[in-house]
Amino acid sequence: MSREIKRIAVFTSGGDAPGMNAAIRAVVRTAAYNDLHVYGISRGYEGMIDGELARLDVRDVGNIIHRGGTMLKTARSQRFITAEGRKMAYESLLAYDIDACIAIGGNGTFTGADIFSKEYDIPMIGVPGTIDNDLYGTDFTVGFDTAVNTAIEAVDKIRDTADSHNRLFFVEVMGRNSGFIALSTAICTGAGSVLIPEIHTSIEELIDLLKKGVKRKKLFSVVIVAEGHPQGGAAQIAQKVKEAFDYYDTKVAIIGHLQRGGSPTGFDRLLASRLGFSAVEALLQGKSNVMVGLVHDSISYTPFAEAIKQDKPLNNDLVRMAEVLAI
Repeated sequence: MSREIKRIAVFTSGGDAPGMNAAIRAVVRTAAYNDLHVYGISRGYEGMIDGELARLDVRDVGNIIHRGGTMLKTARSQRFITAEGRKMAYESLLAYDIDACIAIGGNGTFTGADIFSKEYDIPMIGVPGTIDNDLYGTDFTVGFDTAVNTAIEAVDKIRDTADSHNRLFFVEVMGRNSGFIALSTAICTGAGSVLIPEIHTSIEELIDLLKKGVKRKKLFSVVIVAEGHPQGGAAQIAQKVKEAFDYYDTKVAIIGHLQRGGSPTGFDRLLASRLGFSAVEALLQGKSNVMVGLVHDSISYTPFAEAIKQDKPLNNDLVRMAEVLAI
């Protein structure tokens, strides 16, 4: 028989992602609808250790659905990695009579939640909030769509200057060790090539592709580079290409943390709301140690261990299409 849930805590951890506020709002309002008390933890696991909990009411989460970042703040906690730190966190939850937690974050967040839940028998539900879209068990993570749209807007502007000056631009996008942002950005901006960690592309192969473009009288080119590419970042790859192929005036643009900020897209607001709502319902159904996700437009539940450790494959049809459309 599952325990009765009366008080829950919600927190955001790791890198921020657009849509986290929409998820917090959904958690708080769904909890209130079900007569649950909900507490917000500031600064993720760091705040949990330090006892930074505060009661949240439905009015406290008004007018936040459109805002980027996270009203609860976020942090990466080295102390929570230790048994002593987790014990302090547990004592903080006990002090507020917290029965269960909802963690909004990515790999590191769910790794900590999995360990903590098993050590102290605290039900934990995860909401995938990361721009990288690299969690197994969900088609999309909160923040991914906004990050892609931010990258698209930047690359569209870069294309204008590339076209004007006969330039080759290497544009680096975020995504840690996954190519989801890079692949989507490349397709949506008509890039000449995309370099992602999941697919090996040598410098020689890239140069051959650029030379083919020159033969077709291509006046400029844009190459999207995922930040975790094994050949290095955009600057390193651009330098290698320039040394062997100097037809274009080569430039580098790193979009960086712009992709983490900004107002979330409608898709991310809807996704975050669905997942936050479903996270509370999962707790009420007695579920624990699972990540709430969206698979084929239906809510799914994936054990933390699988969500973290299993590789999420790229859509091979998109990979092939990107190659075909780049000619």
